[in-house]
This record gives sequence, structure tokens and C-alpha cells, in this order.
Amino acid sequence: MSQKIWVVLAGIVALSAGAFVAVVKPFNSSTPEPEYFQYFPEPRVLADISLVNQGNSPVDNRVFEEHWSLLFLGYTYCPDICPTTMAALGRIYPELKKIGTDSPIQVVFVSVDPQRDTPERLASYVEYFNPEFVALTGEHAQLFPFVRSLGLMYAIAESTDNPNYLVDHSASVVVIDPQGRAVGRFKPKYTPGELAISDSIQIAKDLPLIIGNYKNN
Repeated sequence: MSQKIWVVLAGIVALSAGAFVAVVKPFNSSTPEPEYFQYFPEPRVLADISLVNQGNSPVDNRVFEEHWSLLFLGYTYCPDICPTTMAALGRIYPELKKIGTDSPIQVVFVSVDPQRDTPERLASYVEYFNPEFVALTGEHAQLFPFVRSLGLMYAIAESTDNPNYLVDHSASVVVIDPQGRAVGRFKPKYTPGELAISDSIQIAKDLPLIIGNYKNN
């Protein structure tokens, strides 16, 4: 089976799985419920990963432990949604770091375009938005199950022989707890004629409540 068909089929399966789990279910807590965040019915255990970061160092699931992670899926050649979302996360990052938590907050960008997104390119890309951001990538055999376990999807719907090929991918921002589990996501609002991106103001408003619920749970 060609890489192109394999990627598309994997994307379809992942999209179906993601649609199934995207159900609002807040933790039971005295802390007010988040207004925009969508909890998964249960925290999702992530598939094991063996990726590399922007420093070309090997990374496994421990990258998420003892942190609150805001994970965004994309690729550096993305013309619109990726740079817009990353810039928005960069703007609110100083505010997020002030949230009272024993587990530091990190932004993680996962590239699903390993053919073009080398560690060196990823380093330049995330540094533009914030040098503290983490960038990860790896082979599709690693990325497929990991992305599915996040409730997200991606698909390369055209030949990679075209140097300007595009990658379809979810635009949600997933929140991963300090145990390395995906607890839910911020989904973009779809408005005709506008980019479908997750609202950074909503993220900044709800993340303290998500963390507060977790502490009290």
C-alpha cells in the first residue's frame, strides 16, 4: 500500500475515533467548570512514543510527566492555521506560566510532516514563537497511533512528490495532565470565511479551572 493511501486511511480512522470521544465531561469538583474546554469521558492513555525533539534528542512519554501540556498538531509548511495558533499560544504563554501549579506548563508542537520537518527546521520554527516551546516529530509508524490516542487526526491527501504538498490535520489544542494522559481539548470554532483555530483567550480563561479541578479531584 502506498504511503499516500496509508496516511489517508489512518486519518479517516483517527477522525472517527476522535469524534467518538469528544464528549464534554467535567471532573466532579467544587471549582467552577471550564466554559469552553471539552473533557474526554475518561482521561486517555497515550500510545507509547519514540520521537525526537528539536534538539534531535530521543523523546518518549516521559516528556509529558510532571507537566501540564498544551499539545498542538501541525507542520512547519502549514500556511495558515499552524502559525496563527502557535503565535496565539506564544502570546498567552507568559500568562499561563503564572498559573499556580506544582507542574510547569509547556506548549508542545508535534509535526506530522517528518519528511520536511527536520529537527533543525523545528528548532527554528518554535523558537520564533517562544524558545521554551517543545517540538516533536518522528516516523509515521510512531505518529499514527500517538495521534489517534489523542483523539486527533492527520492525513496527507496528495503526493509527497509535490514539494508544496499540504497536510490535513486537527486544529484542536489537547491538554495533557501531569500523569501523561489526555484529559480533553479546546476545539476551534468554525465560522464561514474565517480560520478555524482554537481561541487562545478561551484557553487562558479555562486552563486555571482545569488545573483547579484536577487538584481537587
